[in-house]
Amino acid sequence: MPRVIDLGITIGLLPPGPTGSVLDVPGTGLGHATVWRDEAPPPAGRGIARTGVTVLDPGGDLFAFPVPAGAAVLSGAGECTGLLTAQEWGLAETPVFLTSTMQLGRVYDAACELLIEEQPAIARDVIIPIVAECDDSFLNDTRRMQVDRGDVREALAAARASAGAPAAAEGAVGAGTGMSCLGYKGGIGTASRVLPGGATVGVLTLTNFGDGGRLAVAGVPVGRLLPRPERARAAPAGSCIVVVITDGPLDSAACQRMARRAGLGLARTGSTAHHGSGEIFLALATGLRAPRGRTPAGAPVTGRALDDYFAAVTEATEEAVINSLLQSVTVTGRDGNTSAQIPADAVRRLVTEYQPGADRDR
Repeated sequence: MPRVIDLGITIGLLPPGPTGSVLDVPGTGLGHATVWRDEAPPPAGRGIARTGVTVLDPGGDLFAFPVPAGAAVLSGAGECTGLLTAQEWGLAETPVFLTSTMQLGRVYDAACELLIEEQPAIARDVIIPIVAECDDSFLNDTRRMQVDRGDVREALAAARASAGAPAAAEGAVGAGTGMSCLGYKGGIGTASRVLPGGATVGVLTLTNFGDGGRLAVAGVPVGRLLPRPERARAAPAGSCIVVVITDGPLDSAACQRMARRAGLGLARTGSTAHHGSGEIFLALATGLRAPRGRTPAGAPVTGRALDDYFAAVTEATEEAVINSLLQSVTVTGRDGNTSAQIPADAVRRLVTEYQPGADRDR
């Protein structure tokens, strides 16, 4: 399945990194555990499972060497544990775990247990794992807890093993398995940008938001031009989680400012932050990482020098959302509900016709 770059579509002005994903940020890993089951409805069985866990790991021991962090909330109809602590202290002390709404507690518990096993000092100075969610109940049966500790362990191990890999898995995988976005099958998407000064910004999205008629790709109103896929019923309002990571020397204040720009990228794809849609953003920066309790060495990027970071977040967020659509397959879940794969060839044709400078030879 193609990504944005494979279709000859250009989003923004900054160039992508080699993989066009969060894996372009040195040391960063991205892993998934997908839960896909077809059992009898509860109470006889666990029902239809279309869910999972995704982990973004900045690398290394985050308890001993936390990373500067900042957060922003565009619409608060969602949950992200550890967000308040990250905002208060300006640090992230755990990897970022993503899952579905009803599985958040299980993932949180498993994250605590797994991280304590790795770092005994956590028992003397507690952590609050960062766990964020979106509602996948359109495709996934939420009457049973579908995720267990083994799934969280698998996703965390996969994230750590993926650092430096040539490509990142996207679409209907991990936490994105049951998500729907802008009228089509959504899920996991990622993109990156390389700044003129050499720093890299990567963006991870868990997409589960929006109306199909508002879908825009590189400024083209694709949602109004494509035939609308049929659905048995309307999907819930959903949400979107955006995680930004950079190797640039940013402090927590700059991370918070950078996180806010993720909302600009979502808006460019068609988000209006519905009443029931939680848009929650987190930004991490590894360039000023320091031992726990110590002051980082070096000066942070400030003021107008942050403008390239802001542009990178906006562009990469937009591209990551579209990648989540292009990389997803059609998924049928509970009660026969279906989220259809977006027609990539039709998207390419429309953008080629409407976007100046698009690749017309592909």
